[in-house]
Amino acid sequence: MLGLERRQKIMEKIRLDRKVYVSDLARAFKVTEETIRRDLEKLEAQDLLRRSYGGAILAESTSEDLSYKRRSTINSEIKLAIAEKAARLIQDGDTIMMDSSTTCQALLQRLKGQKDITIITNSIRLMNDFMGSGFKMICTGGTMRESSCALTGSIASQTLEKYFVDFAFISCKGIDREKGIMESNESEGRIKSIMIRQARKAVLLIDHSKFDKTAFVKCDDFTHLDTLVTDEAPSEEWQSYLNDCHINLIF
Repeated sequence: MLGLERRQKIMEKIRLDRKVYVSDLARAFKVTEETIRRDLEKLEAQDLLRRSYGGAILAESTSEDLSYKRRSTINSEIKLAIAEKAARLIQDGDTIMMDSSTTCQALLQRLKGQKDITIITNSIRLMNDFMGSGFKMICTGGTMRESSCALTGSIASQTLEKYFVDFAFISCKGIDREKGIMESNESEGRIKSIMIRQARKAVLLIDHSKFDKTAFVKCDDFTHLDTLVTDEAPSEEWQSYLNDCHINLIF
């Protein structure tokens, strides 16, 4: 296993368990403890974790505005699985809005075989990564948020409001049955809300850890959502609630 892959696995584990131990990681990856310590040192230098005695911890709140680099290391395999399910909704010729989430990046990767797909996005990362991919790419323009590589503000909003698309794919920081769909910052929450309203079908892509989580700002209500795609079955309470909201649940 390459060092980069091992460090991605470490981040996935620390995201789930909140804490990891050097000795446990060394046994799991069949490497020396010194190798693991160097891995943790590199991850700490990227501000992805904090080393502690004998291991490392993840310091994160539900309102923390995580960088794109940090988000890309979290639950990467789960995001790929969600993207695989969401890709089945898309047909040749569809027009799509996508936010700056790393799950949307995984989804766009899965759509490379589709023909005549138009993508409208506020993500600088998607525009760069899929240059020459064969998609028709439309960038919103706007003011860039460096942490997420997302374009926001009045220009981005006005651009989105000019288009009406088949699908909007977004992710979020958390969902709560009373508070709705939530995001860590107001500017990106506003963009996601516009995308939802400009689409014939709005699709939310989230992993199981986002359920019953509160973030800084409400992005939208569930009444405007058509489909929710996740990695595993949510609780019976959530399934009943989504059914009452006439939201198609895919897991």
